[in-house]
Amino acid sequence: MKAMELLPPSDMMYRALVNRDSSFEGIFFVGVRTTGIFCRPTCSAKKPARQNVDFFATPSEALHGGYRPCLRCRPMDPGEKPPELIERLRAEVERAPGGRLTDKELAALSIDPSTARRQFKRHYGMTFQAYHRARRMGLALREVRRGGRVDEAKNGSGFESASGFREAFTRIFGDPPTAAKARACMFAERIETPLGAMLAVADDQGLRLLEFADRRALESELSILRQRLKTNVVPGEHRYLDAIREQLARYFAGENLEFDIPLAPIGSDFQMRAWEILRSIPVAETRSYSWMAERLGIPNARRAVGRANGTNMLSIIIPCHRVIRADGSLCGYGGGLWRKKWLLDHERKWKKVTSDQPSPGYGLASK
Repeated sequence: MKAMELLPPSDMMYRALVNRDSSFEGIFFVGVRTTGIFCRPTCSAKKPARQNVDFFATPSEALHGGYRPCLRCRPMDPGEKPPELIERLRAEVERAPGGRLTDKELAALSIDPSTARRQFKRHYGMTFQAYHRARRMGLALREVRRGGRVDEAKNGSGFESASGFREAFTRIFGDPPTAAKARACMFAERIETPLGAMLAVADDQGLRLLEFADRRALESELSILRQRLKTNVVPGEHRYLDAIREQLARYFAGENLEFDIPLAPIGSDFQMRAWEILRSIPVAETRSYSWMAERLGIPNARRAVGRANGTNMLSIIIPCHRVIRADGSLCGYGGGLWRKKWLLDHERKWKKVTSDQPSPGYGLASK
């Protein structure tokens, strides 16, 4: 899902869609849930409501999402009108998108199969059979995720055997169809903050990642999530993404420095213990690596504590910015020391505003 990481924020894409902003041509494609069609950002069709759209980086992703290309804006056509043969083949697919068109059936339609393959490949970068297979499997995934029976999805996908359907489904989506029904994707959203853009990732278990978008480790962190959870990260909406967006806004405004969103971090037993200790550090206070090591019961493990803090994927919420050296100096923050200082100053400032009790600054670390 590397392409997903390159998509602009969803709000920005929706504004571009509403404004038919041509500068976003080729940057994203939009699927309309109510019609099952995907379009270019400049399509002249009536604009859908925000809650009815999905964004994709490529036409192939849109096809695998269960959408068919718009006949008005022709999102799969690279600038010029497609050859008549391609238009005819696509029309045949849409008459029965869940079926199959074999070489024999193409010949019966007076279409040379080899010509169809060459023209599709030249125009779309994929063969006709690959296009048809993407439409079938996209519709099957949509049916399964909507709660449909796996055998019904198989019957509508053009596969003669259940084993063939399962094998093809797993090869494309990474999960067998029964697991895809139960295991939803992780959803990602870019959130603008006073310290720069952040990427949030969540699923039904809770918030999985909250990281500054310019952090070098972000790509490897997303890869770890995909591998450990055996699922994909896709741009989209989720109630926990809505919650963290609102809570971050209140945090940066100084209205509420605490977070109560469900968290679902991925890590070893040692990392999880270290992160729980981080969460026990009060707002606007600091602790040292030695203090953390002692709390973990391994006083000489300061370096291990530092590594565990460095692998924290939930910035600000799991507050590794509140850990400093025993002498009170700042060190070791993946988002940059300038952000660490800003966050500590911000918390100290607003903690004093909201509390009668003075809070220690970041130069008063506990030994």
